Amino acid sequence: MKLHQLKPAKGATHKTKRIGRGDGSGHGGTSTKGTKGAQSRTGFKSKMAHEGGQMPIQRRVPKRGFKNPHRVSYKVLNLGQIEQLAAKYNITEFSLENLYINGLIAQTDLVKLLGNGELKGKYSFRINAVSEKAKAAVEAAGGTVEIVK
Repeated sequence: MKLHQLKPAKGATHKTKRIGRGDGSGHGGTSTKGTKGAQSRTGFKSKMAHEGGQMPIQRRVPKRGFKNPHRVSYKVLNLGQIEQLAAKYNITEFSLENLYINGLIAQTDLVKLLGNGELKGKYSFRINAVSEKAKAAVEAAGGTVEIVK
């Protein structure tokens, strides 16, 4: 086989549909656009989301609830995770900077400490929020908690 003998597999290529080139082309007359009306004319462009008079989907689907623009969401750290994170990343002070440097939070994230689990070591925390149970557990273990705004 030579380069000039190469051709596509049978059925892989199709003839282009040449519309408006006379009746002999098979696509003459109305050029496959049907008869009359704006859609058969040049320059026709339908409106976005127009469904031909049917009730549009954005009006058919019910609206429920709302997004609260004043919501404050926190990345959660539980007491049960602290021992593992301290061992893995060699951390004794859990501050926003340390957590960001180790790739545990994004730069703009807010962090809250929750009291699920047990704390054995002595750790210090400089975070945005803490639950009462978690604060009591950290202070009982000899650690400190400082709230940063």
